[in-house]
Amino acid sequence: MRDEVILVDTNDHEIGVMEKMEAHEKALLHRAFSVFLFNKKGDMLLQQRAFSKYHSGGQWTNTCCSHPRPGESTLDAANRRLHEEMGIHTKLNKVFDFTYQAPFDNGLVEHEYDHVFVGEYEGSIQPNPEEVADFKFESLVKIEEQIHIAPQEFTPWFKIAFPKVQEWWHKNYTTHEL
Repeated sequence: MRDEVILVDTNDHEIGVMEKMEAHEKALLHRAFSVFLFNKKGDMLLQQRAFSKYHSGGQWTNTCCSHPRPGESTLDAANRRLHEEMGIHTKLNKVFDFTYQAPFDNGLVEHEYDHVFVGEYEGSIQPNPEEVADFKFESLVKIEEQIHIAPQEFTPWFKIAFPKVQEWWHKNYTTHEL
């Protein structure tokens, strides 16, 4: 099956479809999502990307991220990939979106309209070793410290999204259920 992404304009309106690697080579804006899961203590579930990934291998990032397929809703894609990458099923809620562009040493560029989802999870985690090298729950304070100390250990999109998720968390988590 050809791995395609949904090309979008700056308002997230679909303008076409393209093979994923070609879109990354041409730095074209495409739809993506990032999932951030928390346990009941408020610790965030991080994953270390598999070292074999086509970019950002071995770097720490949010619980799950990917691209919806053509014809697939972003929420359905987030649920699908969360299960495929981490073996997790849980309720997700969209909290915001953002656009970013990040070039990589291998010549590829992530240029994404990223939909951010959050959820709560306490169950078992069964990561796919082709996607995930390691995982851990970490406090927001510790993550913030680690990004400051060793930013190269985290993916570019995570470093952009994390402060926004952290701000959302502090404003909403104590008064709203995930």
